[in-house]
Amino acid sequence: MLHASELVVYDGREEVARHERLIARNGSRLELDHYLEALIRKPGALPGATALDQARAAGRFTPMRDAWWEAAVKAHGERDGTRALIEVLLLSRHLPHEHLVTGLAAALKTGALTADAVALEARKAADADTGLEELPQPPSTTSQTAIAPLPAAVRAHLPPDKRPLPSVAPYDQLLRLRRPDHPTP
Repeated sequence: MLHASELVVYDGREEVARHERLIARNGSRLELDHYLEALIRKPGALPGATALDQARAAGRFTPMRDAWWEAAVKAHGERDGTRALIEVLLLSRHLPHEHLVTGLAAALKTGALTADAVALEARKAADADTGLEELPQPPSTTSQTAIAPLPAAVRAHLPPDKRPLPSVAPYDQLLRLRRPDHPTP
């Protein structure tokens, strides 16, 4: 449906896209998000992409993303650093913009230049915004092993992980539901 100020695309009765209507004749606007799957396979195409230029001009590709990208390229090289940025951009499909920016800033500050670190920090920001109470820390060990692949220098600057250790107690209840005609081995 073409409205005065926007274009709405439907698949049957389900809305699948909504874009601002272009006023200029024969104009084009590329949405960076629509190209991310292709760019992850060819990350070298991102720096010169028209979609990236348009996203910067519209303010959707923020200076924080540029700073994180620059640091990731220094740490991982051009191809892998750009691929990490594309993975971060894919996170924006599932995480609100303000939480993603918070995650980028925290990951950049600690030197954790992976999409996983950004996702972790963004989810922490989302949990803090929703007012979830922090879960108590188990007394015996910490769950720092969740970030073990990161170098020790990076891990030293990360905030403590306050998530509880996983429990298999609910699965133990399933053991009691075995039928008597099936003996346990």
